[in-house]
Amino acid sequence: MIVRSLVLSLVIAAGGCGSDSDDAGRRVRLLNVSYDPTRELYRELNERFSEEWAARTGQEVVVQMSHGGSGSQARAVIDGLDADVVTLALAWDIDNLQLIGRRLPATWQSRLPNNSAPYTSAIVFMVREGNPKNILDWPDLIAPGVQIITPNPKTSGGARWNYLAAWGFALERALGGDLTRLYSVSADEVDRAQAEAEAFVRALYQNVPVQDTGARGATNTFVQRRIGDVLLAWENEALLALAEMGSDAFDIVLPSVSILAEPSVALVDAVVDRKGTRGVAQAYLEFLYTPVGQDIVARNHFRPRDQAIAASYADQFPPLRLFTIGDVFGGWREAQMRHFNDGGVYDRIFIAEASAGPN
Repeated sequence: MIVRSLVLSLVIAAGGCGSDSDDAGRRVRLLNVSYDPTRELYRELNERFSEEWAARTGQEVVVQMSHGGSGSQARAVIDGLDADVVTLALAWDIDNLQLIGRRLPATWQSRLPNNSAPYTSAIVFMVREGNPKNILDWPDLIAPGVQIITPNPKTSGGARWNYLAAWGFALERALGGDLTRLYSVSADEVDRAQAEAEAFVRALYQNVPVQDTGARGATNTFVQRRIGDVLLAWENEALLALAEMGSDAFDIVLPSVSILAEPSVALVDAVVDRKGTRGVAQAYLEFLYTPVGQDIVARNHFRPRDQAIAASYADQFPPLRLFTIGDVFGGWREAQMRHFNDGGVYDRIFIAEASAGPN
């Protein structure tokens, strides 16, 4: 359910208190620690939220931003960066703030609608204008001579979504085109399908010449440095590049299946309670779910949760066949443990890829 109004009673009482307020409570500062491709989104949203907040309460809000690879940003908050709110690429990075840093409750996802994911995206392909390598779907990525740009899953949330999207495609293909068979066939057949998926993803990474630490760095490598034939990209990042560079520079290719990417947001309780910013920080996150916030989300190429807003941007967001991380991987905890933790499948693939050398 979309939040339609700000909760003002608590905010007016609490928003101006604490060490990050000054001028007798007339100004409050928030720090939003976010991931790479949200710079434009939060630049616009922060300005609009500050205007509306000042009109309602008379208090000035200054929202400062920090951007980087989602995993690296989560680690910075765990290590002491005083984020009032985090707006990261995936739920697991926020889970770590609780599991390692104890900076927010384990129930953080239940505090806002849609499991605290106010917008979504997907993984698409961005190719050179005219698609000279004829890249139409996932199998084309592992063809000889194709160079893929994707960031490092150890530091980038977008990279983890890219990896899992590729794995899900290959797993579906190995299961005869039906991912629901993952839960109905024998264990031996599942193991065989998982092995095929791993082989596909290993072949994909053999075509990756460089791994940046974050999604925006990978976009710059592809767009500005002109390295690679195809960029595995957040849909929002691909649409932004197209809007800024023009359709004569790049094409967007929608694969036959992708993953529903759900970036997550949360208060950092240990910080907002110490600084006295809980009220305004809560209202800031709730603003993402309002019609105004959802329209800003869509204008910045993220898929809004509000169906009425989504309908007005239907031309921007063509239908995609998507699976979820829960459908295929059992959720982020299981995916992280199996694939991205030290000694996991990604490490095994990377060691194999390094041993094989460049194509």
